[in-house]
Amino acid sequence: MTTPVLFDIPGPRSRARIRIGTGIGALLILGILAVVLIRLGGNGQLESQRWAVLFDPRTGVPQTLGRALVNTLQVAVVGMVLATLVGLLLAVGRLSDHRAVRWVVGVYIEFFRAVPLLVVIFALYFLLPKYGIELSAYQALTGGLVLYNSAVLAEIFRAGILSIDKGQSEAAYGIGMRKSQVMVLILLPQATRRMLPVLIAQLVVLLKDSSLGFIIGYFELLRGARSLVEFFSVSFGNQYTFQLYVAAGLIYIVINVLLSQLARYVEKRTRRNAKASAVVTVDVPLDVQMGTGTPGSTV
Repeated sequence: MTTPVLFDIPGPRSRARIRIGTGIGALLILGILAVVLIRLGGNGQLESQRWAVLFDPRTGVPQTLGRALVNTLQVAVVGMVLATLVGLLLAVGRLSDHRAVRWVVGVYIEFFRAVPLLVVIFALYFLLPKYGIELSAYQALTGGLVLYNSAVLAEIFRAGILSIDKGQSEAAYGIGMRKSQVMVLILLPQATRRMLPVLIAQLVVLLKDSSLGFIIGYFELLRGARSLVEFFSVSFGNQYTFQLYVAAGLIYIVINVLLSQLARYVEKRTRRNAKASAVVTVDVPLDVQMGTGTPGSTV
């Protein structure tokens, strides 16, 4: 069976042009980086004394950034867990055999995918109190992240489930498995491996969107950096503004890189396990065995 490809394999001349283009691009990036560093050095932004404030406990900067980081991770982790669970339930509802369930879930998904996340957070924090529902900044931010990202994750889950060959679910139905068992035992384990890169990418977006808590006064990483800038500006002007914002940005980058590395590690492990077992064995529950079917039947 021939494998379709999206492009022709480059020949020697094409590979040479690619190497030349890559080299030119790298030189341009290095040139821009050098110009930026020269400008920063000329403004005194690279002086060690300005960067030392980030690590000196006497200034309170490490403590403040650490507390803001904990608050950010608290919102992000809770939002990731709840958004993933709700998104999975919504995806199952979108695939339901009942038209009413599909309609209600579809309205939810399309509505929260269309409304900007900032509007959702504003509605939870400023609009609900008018109807007697008071939410803290943490609750409003977490709720907005869950409502928006669960709708996006639901479509990711649904696409992953639909990408599995229908023959596998038909074979499972043929041996008497119920739809819930087919979903849990057959479809979701395989779909998860396919969805993992996109799923992690969306969770990274969720982490970065937690910075929107700055708007409603939640003390997350960006808000912490801003409070330090305002504190130091009273005595030192804008002397440490650049360093504080760079520190907050680097923390976001480190966390996102760690999440990406975790996704690659999990993907490699699941791919290795899939290659190690050429035949997938499924333990068929006793209540769905039929005739000659026995536990551990090969599907």
